[in-house]
Amino acid sequence: MCGIVGGISKNNNIVPVLISGLEKLEYRGYDSAGIAVINDNKITRVRSVGRVSEIKKKVLNKKLKSKIGIGHTRWATHGGVAEKNAHPHISNNEITVVHNGIIENHTHLCQLLKKDGYKFKSETDTEVIAHLIHSYYKKSNDLKNSVLKATKKLMGAYAIAVADKKTSEIIVARDGCPLIIGIGKQEHFIASDISALLSVTNKIIFMEDGDVASINEDKYTIYNSEKKVVKRKVHISSIKQDQAELGPYKHFMQKEIHEQPVAVADTIESIIDEASISPKLIGGKNFDATKYDSILILAAGTSFYAGLTAKYWFEQISNIPVSVEIASEYRYRNVYTPKKQLVITISQSGETLDTLEALKQSKKNKNLKSLAICNVQESAIVRQSDYVLYTRAGMEIGVASTKAFTTQLVCLFMVALLFAKQKKLLTKSKEKDYLSDLRKLAGHIQSALNLEPQIKEWAKLFGKKTNALFLGRGLHYPIALEGALKLKEISYIHAEAYPAGELKHGPLALVDKNLPVVVIAPNDKLLEKVKSNMQEVKARGGELFVIADGDSKFDAEKGIRVIRMDRHVGILSPIVHTIPIQLLAYHVALFKKTDVDKPRNLAKSVTVE
Repeated sequence: MCGIVGGISKNNNIVPVLISGLEKLEYRGYDSAGIAVINDNKITRVRSVGRVSEIKKKVLNKKLKSKIGIGHTRWATHGGVAEKNAHPHISNNEITVVHNGIIENHTHLCQLLKKDGYKFKSETDTEVIAHLIHSYYKKSNDLKNSVLKATKKLMGAYAIAVADKKTSEIIVARDGCPLIIGIGKQEHFIASDISALLSVTNKIIFMEDGDVASINEDKYTIYNSEKKVVKRKVHISSIKQDQAELGPYKHFMQKEIHEQPVAVADTIESIIDEASISPKLIGGKNFDATKYDSILILAAGTSFYAGLTAKYWFEQISNIPVSVEIASEYRYRNVYTPKKQLVITISQSGETLDTLEALKQSKKNKNLKSLAICNVQESAIVRQSDYVLYTRAGMEIGVASTKAFTTQLVCLFMVALLFAKQKKLLTKSKEKDYLSDLRKLAGHIQSALNLEPQIKEWAKLFGKKTNALFLGRGLHYPIALEGALKLKEISYIHAEAYPAGELKHGPLALVDKNLPVVVIAPNDKLLEKVKSNMQEVKARGGELFVIADGDSKFDAEKGIRVIRMDRHVGILSPIVHTIPIQLLAYHVALFKKTDVDKPRNLAKSVTVE
C-alpha cells in the first residue's frame, strides 16, 4: 500500500529521480515519506511526516546529491504516524531498507534480534528486516547473500530495497508485493509502480515472487528463490508520462471521471472482433465456455460491486449460476467447489493481495480454470491466471476508482455475452443488437457527464450532512453500493446502501428530514416498485434525490429532487447510472475541502491484508 522508488547512476544525481518518483507515488496513499542516499561510506537519511513536499524542502535545504539512493512513501500499519516510523530504516549505520507489505512474524524476529544486541528505534515491522539483514551482513560483508538469507526467515508479504554504505549496488526482493526494475543507460532504477519511473525510462522488468535482484549502474542480475540466475522479460511500457499529469483538471479523480467515454470505447473496441464476440480475444487464447457449469467471482472493494452487477448479467443472459465472494473472506472458510467452475478475479492493479491470495486458494480448492479482469499488464494476478481480459482504462491515479470500474463492467458484460454465444443462447440478431448498444455506450456516458452542473447543486446540500442512504433495485443495487462507497471514501460522510425493498426491514428507522436518500430509478420493470419505496421515505419526512431516466415520468416536488439522465439504455444502464454517483461524491468532497485524490487512511493499491 506504500510506494518504493530507488536508483543508481554512473553519471547523474539520483536525488531528483527519488523526489519525482515519490511525488508520482503520492496517489497510492501515505502518511509519511523519506529517502536515504549514500556518499563516502555514509548513509544520509531525510524523513518527514506529511506530504512529499516536506521531504523536498529538506533535500533542497541540504543540497543533497548522490549517485545511489532509495525512497519510500509509508502508509501506517505497525506503529503510528511518526517520523521515527517513517522509512527508510537503518541498522548499525551500515544497512538501509525500505519495505512494502507486512511481516507477520516480526514479533518473534524482534525478540531474537534483541537477544543478539539489536536496539529498535521504531514501532515498525520493517526495522526487523534491516536488523535481520545486518545480522548476516556483519559476518560476510555480502549484501546480496545477506538479503537472500534474511528473506528465507520472513513470513508475510514484502517488497524491499536494500543498500549498504560500502558497495555501489541496491538489492531488491519481492514476495506478494509488486516491484519492478527500470532499465536506463549506465543507470538502473527500482519502483513499486511504473508511474514513479516514467520520467526516466519505459523499459521495465516485473519481478516475480521469490525473486532477489542485484542492481548497479551497468547491469542487473535476478536470482530466483533457489539462488539461481534467471531471465525475466523486458517490457516496453505503453503508458505515457502525460497520463500521470493533471492537464486542465483540478484532481485526477475529476480527470478520470471525464475520461470514461474514451476508456469505455477503447475497452469495447479491443474486445469486439469484426462485429462479433470471439473467444480468441480473452488473452489471445481459445476459450470454451461450455466447459463450465458455474462461475465464482473473487474481488474486493469497488471491483466486488462490479462482480455483483455481473452476476445479474451472467444469470440473465448466459443462464449460468454465479456466486460473488469478498476475496478477503473466501480464503478463510471451507467452500464447496463445483468440478466445472470458472473463477473470475477482478482487480484494477492486479496486485490486490486479498484477491491474489483468494485466487491461490481457489487453485488449492481445485477450481477448473481462472480468468483475470485487470487494468495492468503482467501484474501478479494476471500471471497466475489461465486467461486474461484487460480493461483499457489507462493509468488510474485517484484512489477512488472510477474509469476502472466502468471498464470492468464492460469486460464482464462481454464475457457474459461470450458465454451466451458459446452455449448457443445468443442469436446472431441479438448479438448484433448488444454490440450496437455497446458502441453507443460512450455517447450515453458523455450525456451523463453533461449533468455535472445539476449535480454540483446537489453537492451543496449533501456537504452539510453527516449521513446518507443509497437505494437501488435489481441490477442497480450494486450501483447504489458503489455510490455509498464513493461518498464515504472521499467526502467522509457516512453512507449506506440497501436494496430499496429492504427499507421496511430496518433502514426506514433512520429516515428523517436530516437524511438525504439517493434513489437510482431507471425506467425498467422495477420502476413502480421503486416509486413505492420512495413514498415510504417521503411519508417519513426524508429528502429524496432521484437519478431517473429521461423517459421516466418523474416530476420534482417538495422533498423530491430529480436529475434526468438520457433515455433508458436497457441492460447496460448500470454503467451509465454510475456516472452521476461518481460526480456527486466528487463535488461533495470539493464542497467539504477534503483531499479528493488521496483520502485519509486509504491507499490505491491494497497490497497488505
